[in-house]
Amino acid sequence: MFKTSLALLGGATLVCVMSDQAVAIDAASPREPAVIYAAQPVRTASAERANMGGGFIEFLFGDGQGPRYQQPPVYQQQPSYEPRGPHLPQQQALPPEASNPTQRPLDPMYEKQVVDYHGKEGPGTIVIDTPNKFLYLVEGDGKALRYGIGVGRPGFTWSGVKMISAKREWPDWTPPAEMLARRPDLPRHMEGGPENPLGARAMYLGSSLYRIHGSNEPWTIGTNVSSGCIRMRNQDVIDLYGRVNVGTRVIVL
Repeated sequence: MFKTSLALLGGATLVCVMSDQAVAIDAASPREPAVIYAAQPVRTASAERANMGGGFIEFLFGDGQGPRYQQPPVYQQQPSYEPRGPHLPQQQALPPEASNPTQRPLDPMYEKQVVDYHGKEGPGTIVIDTPNKFLYLVEGDGKALRYGIGVGRPGFTWSGVKMISAKREWPDWTPPAEMLARRPDLPRHMEGGPENPLGARAMYLGSSLYRIHGSNEPWTIGTNVSSGCIRMRNQDVIDLYGRVNVGTRVIVL
């Protein structure tokens, strides 16, 4: 049994036991205890004693050092959640054409299509609009077939009037000396085929080194990319090839 004694004024002694009452016993009359207050039931759990409110009761049943679980000041309290670092924006995925040019979709305006045409050239004439990267095959009656093309890089564009002097299917390619001087890494000769940069068809322009030809790089259509030749998608150059003959007039603007 737990027992605590405390001397009181007037010679009385306070005796506390593990019961629901505290009694005062006169030292002169120990057999006549007098109940001076009703004690609260003793709570043995330390977590509960921390909530007793301090004062005299806490002094009796505590460790004499104040509340056992005193809360820290607000500025010392830790947050109940884990702090996060600075928010970083998510990286946006780059579109395919930005990271891999081989996946660049063709702009619809470069698709083969029938358009209005009001020039003075007669039917069957090829008109190449270099600045806008279009090739027109004049049909007459104010109409023309229009194809998207790739044209010469800056410094390699040209203008003039030529005639188709020859036509080749899956042509071989022999880079001219001027090109080899700029690009010594190029092959000296390449047989025709899908890997050949002249593509599926070629139409040679007069006695010049220029051609209207297909391409194994269709994503370059609509750009300034060549050394002066006119590039077309393979399906478009095949279509044009079947519509024109040797001797067709070609006007390059």
